[in-house]
Amino acid sequence: MANVAIYNMEGNEVGSLELNDAVFGVEINEHLVHMSVVQQLANRRQGTQKAKTRSEVRGGGRKPWRQKGTGHARQGSIRAPQWKGGGVVFAPVPRDYSFKLNKKEKRAALKSALTSKVNESKFIVVDELKLDEIKTKKFKAVLENLKVNKALVILNDNDQNVVMSARNIPAVKTALTNTINVYDILKYDTVIVTKDAVATIEEVYA
Repeated sequence: MANVAIYNMEGNEVGSLELNDAVFGVEINEHLVHMSVVQQLANRRQGTQKAKTRSEVRGGGRKPWRQKGTGHARQGSIRAPQWKGGGVVFAPVPRDYSFKLNKKEKRAALKSALTSKVNESKFIVVDELKLDEIKTKKFKAVLENLKVNKALVILNDNDQNVVMSARNIPAVKTALTNTINVYDILKYDTVIVTKDAVATIEEVYA
């Protein structure tokens, strides 16, 4: 089992924690991690793009000139794709880009992502994250104490003081244990987790 240090908000080491190998020490499955990221990005797409084909553009019902004898190339409609104002050849139509992954695949991908952060020593456990007021400056000081710039902060409880304080920092995102996903874990350099959140993650995914 992997051992990680526990830090306080001042950046001092106050203990250690043994992580469950069933969640934080699995064999990394890069294919499932990739599929999970692709699925998440695909599911975000609106799929509302639309353009008209030559059959949908208004006008062009009459042949612009006779077939032979004009010196022009033969044309059947002024709404053909080669004409200005004509239709699009293979016009995009509204579609659903989303696809499904099995529950076991999703869980395996999430465990792989968490394991990769532990292996890279980019997984920081803090004993608690508590602020007495909504103050971005105070939260930024915590990040500086932990020597972190770009981070995903995983909380066990929806502490509004912490969430609102972190919201205005561009390179930081907060998430609850039930909203974590592979894309965010990989996107941010470091994952900061409270001790309580680690216990919850292990309870859910072990």
